[in-house]
Amino acid sequence: MCAHVLVAEDDEMQAELIRRSLLAEGHTATVVHDGRAALDAARRLAPDLVVLDLMLPVIDGFGVCRVLRRDADIPVVMLTARSEEDDVLLGLELGADDYMTKPYSPRELMARIRTVLRRSGRGAGTERREDPVVRAGGIAVDPVRHEVTCDGAPVECTPAEFEILLAMVAEPERVFSRRQLLEVTRGTDRASTERAVDVHIMNLRRKIEADPRRPARLLTVFGVGYKLSGGRG
Repeated sequence: MCAHVLVAEDDEMQAELIRRSLLAEGHTATVVHDGRAALDAARRLAPDLVVLDLMLPVIDGFGVCRVLRRDADIPVVMLTARSEEDDVLLGLELGADDYMTKPYSPRELMARIRTVLRRSGRGAGTERREDPVVRAGGIAVDPVRHEVTCDGAPVECTPAEFEILLAMVAEPERVFSRRQLLEVTRGTDRASTERAVDVHIMNLRRKIEADPRRPARLLTVFGVGYKLSGGRG
């Protein structure tokens, strides 16, 4: 059962962990970091499910859930560090389909998402969503088979390179700071540093660029970080 999941989480590390877990399950994911962006994305993208942090800036999770329930019928799994019974009850009364308190196991969260999707009847059936591969700029990354191709040719990547490429292909044209890319590799390379990110990028350029000295895909944004150039597909 593959679905498009909207992740509304202001903690970038938590959001990235959830996104990677969803991709590994074969889902697609869109990540936002505040409540207003969550509502805008929900209206624009009509996701199959929303993973919704309670303590969002701008509009909190309660407010987002209230609007979602008024305007749409999208399943919601709420996340929060607050476990008071009144908060749990309020979230459920507003229409949350499930509720998890932090810290939580990503594996358990994925299991809860599967259950909610199955119960709601969402997420299965379309050809687009049955394909877990993410594509952009001539690069295809398969998070299930752990395979990468560039212009149709296979590319061998280290685990850290794979995680960096997966993150960047999933969000083409987004500028990632070195620190953000470092967090992406934490599950595979805990001894890594921000300087090591530069080395991973250099090695990836050797593998996906026609001329690594003049990259056309994996671009440096000076003073900020790196981005993958090229639209989806």
